[in-house]
Amino acid sequence: MELFPEKYSQAIEKALERYYERYTAPENLYSPARYILSLGGKRIRPSLVLMAAESFGAPLEKATDAAIAIEVFHNFSLVHDDIMDRAPLRRGHETVHMKWNGNTAILSGDVMMIQAYELSKAILKTFSAMLYIRSTAWRGLCAKASKWTWILKKRNTYRWSSISV
Repeated sequence: MELFPEKYSQAIEKALERYYERYTAPENLYSPARYILSLGGKRIRPSLVLMAAESFGAPLEKATDAAIAIEVFHNFSLVHDDIMDRAPLRRGHETVHMKWNGNTAILSGDVMMIQAYELSKAILKTFSAMLYIRSTAWRGLCAKASKWTWILKKRNTYRWSSISV
């Protein structure tokens, strides 16, 4: 039994493949990134992103950059973790620093971190707009709540509690 529906893993794998088609040179920089991502894994983090997006009515295509940004960032941290731990294997395969070398692994991990940030750019723009809308709504709600608090206090049906700081 699979943890997440197949449509999520298919969307994630296709998005990763499409994204890394753009990055071929220098080969010794991008090949290790493609390698670590090709080793698979459960892809829990990006699947959760897609599930969350879908639960709010967003099409999967709109959320794939966010999903793979999280997966690329996670794998960057694994590359660096393997170097620090001197781990020979990751998911039953040679780690990046063993297959290439430590310097290549560090640089490939660094470029994956940068790519994750680049992929997140659109997310942050959307998130910023969402925060503005939500904060405006909450501000309005707080204003209404303060009005009702004042009315309730005036009618003596509500008592203020004093807090000393």
